[in-house]
Amino acid sequence: MTRRGFLSLGVGLFTARLLGKEKTFQALPLKDVQSLPEEDFWEWVRFQFPRHPTLLNLNNGGVSPHPKPVEEMLGRLEAAANEAPAYVMWRVQDKKEPLRQRLAELSGADPEEIALVRNTTEALETVIFGLDLRRGDEVIAAESDYPSMMAAWQQREARDGIKVRWLRLPLPTDDEEALIRPYLEAITPRTRVLHLTHLINWTGQVVPLARLCAEARRRGLFTIVDAAHSFAHLVYRFSELGCDAIGVSLHKWLCAPFGTGLLYVRKEKIREVWPLFAAPADRKADDIRKFEHLGTRSIPTEQAIHAAIDFHEAIGAQRKYERLVSLRRYWLQKALEIPGIRSLTPDKLAGGLSTIQMEGWEPTRLADYLLEKHQIITTAIDWKGIQGLRVTPHVYTRFSELDRLVEALWKARRG
Repeated sequence: MTRRGFLSLGVGLFTARLLGKEKTFQALPLKDVQSLPEEDFWEWVRFQFPRHPTLLNLNNGGVSPHPKPVEEMLGRLEAAANEAPAYVMWRVQDKKEPLRQRLAELSGADPEEIALVRNTTEALETVIFGLDLRRGDEVIAAESDYPSMMAAWQQREARDGIKVRWLRLPLPTDDEEALIRPYLEAITPRTRVLHLTHLINWTGQVVPLARLCAEARRRGLFTIVDAAHSFAHLVYRFSELGCDAIGVSLHKWLCAPFGTGLLYVRKEKIREVWPLFAAPADRKADDIRKFEHLGTRSIPTEQAIHAAIDFHEAIGAQRKYERLVSLRRYWLQKALEIPGIRSLTPDKLAGGLSTIQMEGWEPTRLADYLLEKHQIITTAIDWKGIQGLRVTPHVYTRFSELDRLVEALWKARRG
């Protein structure tokens, strides 16, 4: 056999093996995937996601693709709804209570504390604009919080005369005390609210929420938490955090349809928050549903969250978290061997999201280089003194694809 024939045979056998696995994966029920060997399990996960033929997506932190079960359920629901929208969506498909129950079980909350919204921004701005704050009241927040949340608080400052005290956290750090101390030192007799980000999107830093929320409750302060990047990524329960309000984007790490989210408000605090969109019920009602009066919305999109929960549970929260951390540590350890690269992400207080700096490369230039020369999608970060390249693999990412990233960074270093 010629060398070319031998290579063709090898490629053919490899392709046949992959096709054989794909057929097996296609027929495998969700309940049976846990029994797969580790390597096959993650290949099964990968098989569930649509992928671009040439681009390597390492910006899953912005918005994640949703897996085939979600895509298929969404397609079926939309096709059915489109035949008679007013009837099918509002009288057949609009079943919020079972979904509310499942999201409560997933998050570790009471169903009467979970509202269905469209994203973290909508969830948190509902609370930011819904709290009865008076002129001179103070809010403590960090410069590393998400821009939409910062803009909302700045608008309340301009409109209502409240005062926001902006902190600069010591990033990165694995020292919990160093993250807690700035918040506690900023509290004054006028402080009413702590605004906290659980996993900071710029660098992947995790903030120790439970301790901060416990201290805030002891002092009678309201706590608002941005959990856009921590939900279905880190392993925790809302009930364990002890926060008053939490906003989540389900289209990130849960891989639910685009434009899905939830708002959690602790049952005892629901009466204290006005709904962002006026609800028919009394504004002081303690019914979490007052936050869902949003007008016409996509019921198929909402109901397809069920499939995302099924998929997440098939993987398992702890197994998913460990995989994401393994992916991050794998590529970052190799990247740090490249001269001039430093990490902006701690090792322990972090998940799968991480950010690096490369000496001599502006973040935007490096992100453009990776995309144009190597077809790798990353995120350029330049915010409040934080400058770097953010990389967010997901559960469908292979370690070999991260080798491709590291090799591209070596090429950038060599010029």
